[in-house]
Amino acid sequence: MQQLPWHGPCFTCGLQRHASGMGVTYFEQADGIVVAEATFNLAQQGPPGHAHGGSLAAVLDEAMGWAVWRAGYRALAVKLEFEYRHPTPLGVPLRFTASLTGRGNRSIRAAGQVCLPDGTITAVGKGVFVELGERFVERFKESWGGEPPGPQVGA
Repeated sequence: MQQLPWHGPCFTCGLQRHASGMGVTYFEQADGIVVAEATFNLAQQGPPGHAHGGSLAAVLDEAMGWAVWRAGYRALAVKLEFEYRHPTPLGVPLRFTASLTGRGNRSIRAAGQVCLPDGTITAVGKGVFVELGERFVERFKESWGGEPPGPQVGA
C-alpha cells in the first residue's frame, strides 16, 4: 500500500498541522482501493461511547474523494449518502475503504464502508462527484497537492 500525500489543512487528515484535524492517514492499494485506519476518541463522539455519524461521514467522504482523485479525476462531491448499520464504538480500530463504482458524462461515482475489526460493517456511503478539470486547478492550486508547510498546531 502507498501512503497518499498531504493536501492542505484537511479536516480529516490534519492533526499535527492544525488542532481540529482528526489525524487520519489514507493509503491506496495496488487495485485502486483507498484504505484508512483510525481509532475515534471523545473528539469524534456522538452518542455516549460511540462515533458521531458526521465523523464517520467525513472520513468516508474523504476516502471516496481520494478514490476519485487517484483515478485521475479532479472532482468535488455533489451528492453524498450514508447509511448507518450499527453503532460504531469509540476506542476500537476502524477500517475505512472506498473505490470507484461508475462514470457518467461529467460524474464519477464512488462508494465506501466502515468496518470493525471483526468485519462488521457499521456504515456505508456512496457519492457522486463532478469533474471540474482545469477549473479545479485554477481555484485550489495554492492549497492542494504540495508538500506540508510544517506544523500549524495552534496557529
